[in-house]
Order: sequence, then structure tokens, then C-alpha cells
Amino acid sequence: MVEAPIPRKSRLQNLRLSWLLLSAFLLGLTWWLSGPGQLPRINGILQDTSVWLHQRPASPEVVIVAIDDDSIDSIGRWPWRRALHAALLDRIAQGQPRAIGMDVVFSEEDLDYPGDDLLLQQALKKSGNVVLPVTRAAQNGATAPLKGLAGEAAALGHTQMPMDADGVVRRFYAQEGTPAQPWWHMALSLHCVGQNAGPCPPPAQSPAGPAAGDSWQKREPRFIAFAQAAQDRQKSLGSPFTTYSYIDVLRGDIPAAAFRGKYVLIGATAAGLGEKFTAPIGLDARLISNVEMLGHVLNGILQGTHLETASALLNRSLNLLPVLLGLLALAWFGPSGGLISSILLALLSLLIAGLAPRWGHIQTEPAAALLSLALAYPLWSWLRLRAATRFLALELRDLQDQGLPTASRSALKGDALDQRISAVEQASRQLRSLHHFVSESLRQLPSATFVCGRNGLVLLANTAAHRYIESLGLNLQQGDDLVLLLAELHHAASDEERAARAPDANTPLLSRSAMQNATLPRQSEGRDSQGRHLMLLSQTFEAPPTSGWLITLVDISDLRSAQAQRDQAMQFISHDIRAPIGSIITLLEMQRTGKRIESEEALFARIEGYAQSSLQLADDFVHLARAQRQQYRSEIVDLGLLADQAVSDCWAQASQQNVQLVFELPDAEACVHGDPGLLHRAVINLLTNAIKYGKPQDADAGAVVDIRIVEQGNHWGIAVHDHGPGMDEESLARLSQPFERLQQHQRMDGVGLGLAFTRTVAQRHGGSLQISSQPGQGSTFSLLIPKA
Repeated sequence: MVEAPIPRKSRLQNLRLSWLLLSAFLLGLTWWLSGPGQLPRINGILQDTSVWLHQRPASPEVVIVAIDDDSIDSIGRWPWRRALHAALLDRIAQGQPRAIGMDVVFSEEDLDYPGDDLLLQQALKKSGNVVLPVTRAAQNGATAPLKGLAGEAAALGHTQMPMDADGVVRRFYAQEGTPAQPWWHMALSLHCVGQNAGPCPPPAQSPAGPAAGDSWQKREPRFIAFAQAAQDRQKSLGSPFTTYSYIDVLRGDIPAAAFRGKYVLIGATAAGLGEKFTAPIGLDARLISNVEMLGHVLNGILQGTHLETASALLNRSLNLLPVLLGLLALAWFGPSGGLISSILLALLSLLIAGLAPRWGHIQTEPAAALLSLALAYPLWSWLRLRAATRFLALELRDLQDQGLPTASRSALKGDALDQRISAVEQASRQLRSLHHFVSESLRQLPSATFVCGRNGLVLLANTAAHRYIESLGLNLQQGDDLVLLLAELHHAASDEERAARAPDANTPLLSRSAMQNATLPRQSEGRDSQGRHLMLLSQTFEAPPTSGWLITLVDISDLRSAQAQRDQAMQFISHDIRAPIGSIITLLEMQRTGKRIESEEALFARIEGYAQSSLQLADDFVHLARAQRQQYRSEIVDLGLLADQAVSDCWAQASQQNVQLVFELPDAEACVHGDPGLLHRAVINLLTNAIKYGKPQDADAGAVVDIRIVEQGNHWGIAVHDHGPGMDEESLARLSQPFERLQQHQRMDGVGLGLAFTRTVAQRHGGSLQISSQPGQGSTFSLLIPKA
């Protein structure tokens, strides 16, 4: 039994559940990784970059007296006599520095030179501003200077520098030591001595119990803001601080004034002497001595640039927020938008981490957010791909159940997703081909066809429909209201209906209520604003979730015109042609019964006249029908020569009617494309009408008909002007209709087919027949044809 496809609502619910589970996992992972000590290497690299971006030049107040290789070569190997240190302190003290930090451990007495300890003690007392170090001993103990030296020192301080997991020193603790005796950092002690001429206030002792008495404690961690080397020092790997050699100061080569108002640090920098730390200075990490590390810490204290660690709550909040926004972007914006949003949010996290030291004076740890954002997109893509694979499998099965062939087994290559995509692609291609076939068939239909909803809004329209709407002066767009577009299409009312004022007469053929209530008739006829007769065919359809109407407009104007012409022809045959034939029969009956007319010659003349009239009517009718239907041949025709020939052909008729034809052949040619035979007959008709109807009121007076070649824009024309009685506007409107004659012409032969023939010839040549006339001033008939 075939499994039914999963409804769209169910698929969306499954996808939402997957998103919720993924969100819970990533947010929980971010919360855990945002805790203290997590992802130290990644956070360390980001923090190094942040510190490098905010580096400041080294303070000129920090001076280092280095126990360097030159000093070792000059004085001898380490350790040196303490009398040398005493002499160095005396010489530096002469310059009145702010404070002196001597990073040399004096934890044991000098048994070889006992008097040197006393000299050093006196030098410490004399200076009054020397800070000595306290180091950490084994088993979490503290190694302090000799009691006598510690008593004369201005302050003591620890010099411990903790290393991160990657072996790089990035922070220091303001306080370290045992719970019973915590120590300030030596750089802080130097600052207090330099600012207050005394030690820092004693740090608060830990309230821990006796069990914690031997443990080493660390308090108040701070990130070190490493100093930037001066411009002239950046090319070397030397210290960014002003540094003098120990032996140069001891010899007096460095004047004492160089230390005035300075913080002087004395420590070992020679190779193999003292501790070395890896510090992130600049773009790379390098080894620096402990005394230089003290200089960086002191420099940050003086400039106020050291950073505090962000609280755990703030750190987690800054990491959770971009991850949550990234997950929402993946759900809302789709694959491309989600990927771009994840990248932008990762850059935003880096930007916040980079600006936090300057804005908030804190150091954040964005590695958790970056890791979760990096995992969010591939995990969500995997879930969507898994859902898409399952959906394609179900859709493929549904297409197979509907009888659409899928890809053959031999064509299925690759993994399961590739196979299903190939199969669905083949079925979709067939569906598109079928849709294209139906759409093209609809588009190529000769009649205007609209597909619209129940409310009358257009869903689809073919090419003929667009052309028809454009002929109304409107523009057809998808979603337009068909009821409004066809508002001028009314029921075609006959004369009897208008007389009876039928309710359907002059009412819109398409109404919204009929469409919504499905009461629209299958077939109805109407006329639009252009006077065209249209048949409206309607058919409802149901294609869930869409239902509506298929509306087709069939132009039956030619059919109605043919019917009108048939009626006119029947009237013409039954009346106009029968009249002269009836007169002939009457004359013959009169002749047979003895009611003879004057003579047989007069009888034959009258019968001949009636026969000629009937023949002329039949010829005019045939010519008009041919002009309307037959295929024209086109060649270059000179209207001047054509008019001259027509004038010659009508000269005999004009002379018989006492009418003078006035025409002068122009010098320039007036060439047009046309059928010379039809054009010649059209001009003959104009001349014949002018001769017949253009006589003045005085019958004895001679008449004149002027013929000339005219030029109007892109048209050449032949204008025939008579000096007859003229016509009013109502007469002009009726004049060119077949079988119509004016009241003043009722006594003359003809039924009005000549001008209808001429107008038809002009229109089929792309031209026109223009008539201008006023009562008492004659009439002008102009046959205009486009220039060749």
C-alpha cells in the first residue's frame, strides 16, 4: 500500500522541531563554552589581536637598568657582590627617581661578604623608595627578602606571571600569596611608592579557615596592555622602554639626571640569567625578561590601560545573543540569507570583542559564539538536506502513482539524493513541457481568452486578449479586474428590443454578481465601445486551490456585417432591380392589350433605358462586392495619368449633360502603390457622380467639374469639385452607405453604390475618401492614397 505524501503543515512542524532541537543544542553548547577557562587557545589569539589593536607607546617614565651580557662580561659571572648593588642604588638615588624596583631576590645572607648586606641595607634606607620582590616557593610558600633588607625597603611585591595553556603570558593578578599574607604585585607597589611615597594599603586577608593556610591564592586578574615600541625601536626586538646597561650606570656613564622623576626597574636580561616569558607583543609573540614584563605591567598601570576580565554573565550574554540571532536568520532568510547573516554576526562578535577594551575597558571571550555560528549553518543545512531528501522521495512516489515516468534505473547514479533529484527532474520536465504546450496553445488561440477567478481578477490571458484590451486604449496586467475592463461591452439590442426597452438592452454583458454566483450564461452577444459585435463564451473550472472562469470573446463583426449586407442585397434585388424590370413588363402588357404608346421606336427606347438601368445596378453591385473581397494587385500608378484617362473616358457623358470637365495634367508625378483598374473605376465613379448630381440649380446653365491632383502629408489624391447644390452634415453622414441616396437624388438613376465602392477601394489601399460640402456651394470628393 502506497504511503500518502506528508502534508505541508506536517513537514513544517517537523522542520520547526528540528530547528528547536538544534537551537537548544547550540545555545547550551555556547553557554558551557562561555564559562571561565574554556577554549583558551582560540580566545587567547583573539585577545592578542585585540590588545595589539589598542597598543599605546611605552611611557617615558619607565626606565630599565638591565643586567645584560655586557655587564656580565665586565663584572664577572653572576651572582655579584651586594656592595655593587648598593653602589648602583646610591648612584640612581642621586637622580631622585619616583621609585626603584629591584627585581633581584635577596633571600639568603652573603656569607662570603657579610658586610655587603649592611651596605645594601644602608643604600635601601638612604633611597627610601626601593621595592623588593617576593617570589613563590615550593609547597605554596613565599620567599621574602632578608628581614633586614625587607625592613628598609619601601614596599614588597610579588612578581608571579601566570601562563595560559599555550605558554603565553597575557595577564597578572593584582594580589597573590597565602591567605594569611597576600602581596600586591610589584608593579602596583612601585606605583604606590611613586605616587604616595609609601606602600599600598595592606590587601584584605582571606576569610578562609586554617585548612587553607598553606594554599597560594590569586585575586583580581587583569589583562596586560603591552606597550608599543617607539618608532625607532620597532625594527628591533629590543625592549620598548628606555634601557641602560648596569655597568654603564655603575661607572657613571649615565648621568643621574636621566632617572629624575622616573620609575626605575633593575633586573636581569642577559642570556641564561633570570626568568623569560613569552608575551604577545605586536603581531608575534616573543620572549621577554621578567624585568621587562614588570615594565609592561607598570606602564599599563601608569596609563590606565589594563583590562578587566568580563564577568561570566556578560561573556555568556555576548556569546548567546549572536548565536540566537544566527539561528533565527537561518529559519527566516533561507540558506543564502542565513549564511550571510551568520558571517555578519561572526564579524559583529569580533568587532565587539575588538572594541570592548576601548569602550568598556574589559576583555571578552568570543570563541564560543564563533564556534557555534560556524556549526549552525552546516548542521542546519544537514537537517534541511535530510528533510529535502525525504520530501523528494515522497514526491517521486506520488508522481509515479500519477502515471508520470521517472528516470530509469540505469540512469540513476550517485547517492540517494542525486537519484531522487534526477527522477523528480525528469518528471518535472515533463510537467513543464505539458504546461508549456497548454500555455502556448492558449496563447495562440485566435480569439481573446481570459482565465480569471470567481471575483473577476485576471489570472492568465493570451496574445489576442492583450491586443483586444489595447484596442480599447487600456493596458492588460495580471490581477486586473476583467469586469472593469469589459465594462463597455453591452448586450447587443435589436431595433425591436430598443423600442420595447428590453431590460437586457445596453446593460454590461459581464457582471460581478453573475461570476460570483456562477450564473453567467454559457453564450451571450454584445457590442463594445468600438462598435464591434462580440460573442462571449464562458465556462467555469475547478483546479484546487483555484476556481474561476474561462472567458472567450469571439469577434462576429464580419458575420453581422455580412448579414446586414445580405439584408441590403435582398432589399436591393427585391426593390431596385425589380423596379425597371417591372416597368418593362408593364410596357409590354400595354403594347399587347392595345394601349399603345406613341410609336414603337419610343417603346424600344424606353425598354432599352430600363434594361440599361438594371444592368448598371447589377454591375455596380458586382463591382462593390469584388472591391470588398477580391485580392488586389499592387503596382506603381501615376495618379495624374490615371485622372487624365478617367477624364477622357467621361468626356462624352459630360458633353451630353452639358458639363465641362476641367483638368490640367501636373508637371510632377504623383505615384502611389495600387490596383490601376480599381483606382480607375473609383475615379470614374467620382466623375460620374459629379456630372450627374453636380449641376447648378439653373438647368439651362452649363456646369463645370474641376479635377486636380492634391498632396496631403504622406498621401497623393485626386480631388473632384462640382458646383451643385451641396449637402448638409446629415446628408454627408448617409452619403457613402450602400443603397442610400439623398432626397434630392431620388428621381435620378442609381442606388448609391458608386461612393461605397470608391470608399472601399480607398480603405483597402490604406487611404481614405474625404467629402467636404456646404449647401449652395458645391461638393468636393478627394480620393487619397499613400505615396509610393
